[in-house]
Amino acid sequence: MTDHAGDEIDDVEEALTGGNMGGATRVGDSVRRPAGAWTPTIQRLLAHLRQRGLTWVPEPRGVDEYGRDNLSHLPGVVPQDPMPEWVWSDEVLVRAADMMAQLHQATIDFNRDESVWRLPAHEPVEVICHNDFAPYNMVFTDQRLSGVIDWDTASPGPRVWDLAYLAYRLVPLSHPANADGLASSLPERARRLRLLCRTYGPAATPAEVASVAVQRLHELAAFTEARADEGHEHVRSHVDLYRRDASWLAEHTDVLCAPAS
Repeated sequence: MTDHAGDEIDDVEEALTGGNMGGATRVGDSVRRPAGAWTPTIQRLLAHLRQRGLTWVPEPRGVDEYGRDNLSHLPGVVPQDPMPEWVWSDEVLVRAADMMAQLHQATIDFNRDESVWRLPAHEPVEVICHNDFAPYNMVFTDQRLSGVIDWDTASPGPRVWDLAYLAYRLVPLSHPANADGLASSLPERARRLRLLCRTYGPAATPAEVASVAVQRLHELAAFTEARADEGHEHVRSHVDLYRRDASWLAEHTDVLCAPAS
């Protein structure tokens, strides 16, 4: 991967808000963030995706003069919680499911030899999962989903592992009291879950997605609690939120996954 040391050295740096991993800075038409052992793998993954025609992912640009991960900036709006009403449209849901299907298909032949991932792989490994495919990592142009950012936590896993988190965030499959979600009825959420799965393809059913989403939320709660114990206190409040969402989802899975009447 090309090292762009010295590029844009005179550009003003602008800290980017949102997300919980932190450290992203915009410099001109690029985004810089602290690099890690996983950075070469993620840069290689993004190059692979763009070679497969997925121009809605950032362009990898090596590392900058300070050793930071260097990617192109995707222009547009990245919404933050509480999400604007237009994020919850069927058009966004369908577009997100289609983009995830494109991503997964494009990663089937990605060479994982000597790869280093920030998050662990999950079995059965079918594709490379983004692992945080959610509205706060989506870029919109004129309210149309046009890009996806924050690839640092990508790792190998089953298709449904990624799809379950997208469903959790965008259907949504969260407790009605979760302010990051949408105030909608169970039948409406069931309809949106069916639409998400139908658009993505036959790889997963609503019941499979909901079941894996419960598992994902418990793992996310444990991961977040560990981060809080390491000193990231700002995420501790999310631990109980994820566990409450998991319990609510497990309790209502039968209704959410019932066939359309």
